[in-house]
Amino acid sequence: MITTTLHPGKDGAGVVKRTVLPGGLRVVTESMPTVRSVAVGMWVGIGSRDESPQHMGSSHFLEHLLFKGTPTRDALEISAAIEGIGGEINAFTAKEYTCYYARVLDEDLRVAIDVLADVVTSSLITGEDVEAERGVILEEIAMHDDDPSDVVHEQFSAELYGDTPVGRPILGTVDSITAVTRDRIAEYYRRYYLPTHTVVSVAGNIDHERVVAMVAAAYERAGALGGDASPVPPRVSGPGVEARSGTRVVHRPTEQANLVLGTTALTRTDDRRFALGVLNAALGGGMSSRLFQEIREKRGLAYSAYSYTSALADTGQFGIYVGCLPSKIDDVLKICREEVLRVVADGITEEEIVRGKGQMRGGLVLGLEDTGSRMSRIGKGELVFDELLSVDDLLGRIDAVTPEEITAVAAEVLNRPMSLAVIGPYDEDRDFSAVLAG
Repeated sequence: MITTTLHPGKDGAGVVKRTVLPGGLRVVTESMPTVRSVAVGMWVGIGSRDESPQHMGSSHFLEHLLFKGTPTRDALEISAAIEGIGGEINAFTAKEYTCYYARVLDEDLRVAIDVLADVVTSSLITGEDVEAERGVILEEIAMHDDDPSDVVHEQFSAELYGDTPVGRPILGTVDSITAVTRDRIAEYYRRYYLPTHTVVSVAGNIDHERVVAMVAAAYERAGALGGDASPVPPRVSGPGVEARSGTRVVHRPTEQANLVLGTTALTRTDDRRFALGVLNAALGGGMSSRLFQEIREKRGLAYSAYSYTSALADTGQFGIYVGCLPSKIDDVLKICREEVLRVVADGITEEEIVRGKGQMRGGLVLGLEDTGSRMSRIGKGELVFDELLSVDDLLGRIDAVTPEEITAVAAEVLNRPMSLAVIGPYDEDRDFSAVLAG
């Protein structure tokens, strides 16, 4: 075993340590001695973008199936083991990873580690469970499809990235979930759910060495520990998918139109991401942002209007979302286009820079006030970054952003071809190109 102190912390708090166990399993912890809870996450570096067309939806399908039973616990015993001690257990799937997590009292840490390790390493994936969860996932897709404010983001990704793994829905489709077999799901599980692909992150009132011993014991009981395999490194950044210009209109007889206008953005490791964050805050990151003020406060055209960024290993997104009356969509799109062009041409003001930095700083620090968020930060940091920046380092990177950097990143990202997704009571051949062109 190799143990490294990633951050020394202060007075015993905030100490981040990393141990690599035989077989490549990584354990990362952060000490929070003033709390009485512990959050445990098991991060598998496999998500929906890793699926072949024949496995489409398998990552999320496994998120369901792993809670159905192992050789030592059935579904009821898995949930009861955690809920019986007042804890919570759940999971989520993203495009590049899947996380299984629990939050418990510090005295019940061993239970959380044992249950999660059992679930992640030893799922039975029976045919009966596959058929039962197939129906559940189809219901989940139907529920998701009933919310156009969710669907429009999915449609935007599909238009922006095309028929690529990054552009496909995490849940899969009705056709792919109906078609995928138990054997294909089990094959996907056996291929990717390995210690080399896994990070165990724990935050709370803990001792690193004790956590490592618990994790090692749990994996040894499952026969999933051993060998000298090296951990799978973070995904390599690259050029990703080129920005596309296109419009996707989905007809729905809704009372409100939902739209996302945007383009590709920066990768998660691009140093310019901090400048893009300040720019995003000024353009559409809050109630004081330009888009919110122009669209809602001054003109009353929409209830919800914001911009956002997201990042993957080899690409990213910048998007503007608005929900408005169908009759107002041309006015809304015109304002969005004008504000983007104005930022590209003139940059943002010093006051907006100060406010944007403050928003990013506050969001970062306030978002790390509980064990769950700390666990997520170190888990994702180990899994997807080459280094884990401390909170002070992150705050310093935000403070160091200059007006010139913001202007440069605006010129690069916001000048890329734009894609548009619209859901509302429009014909699917409705042409929005004229209003977007000005």
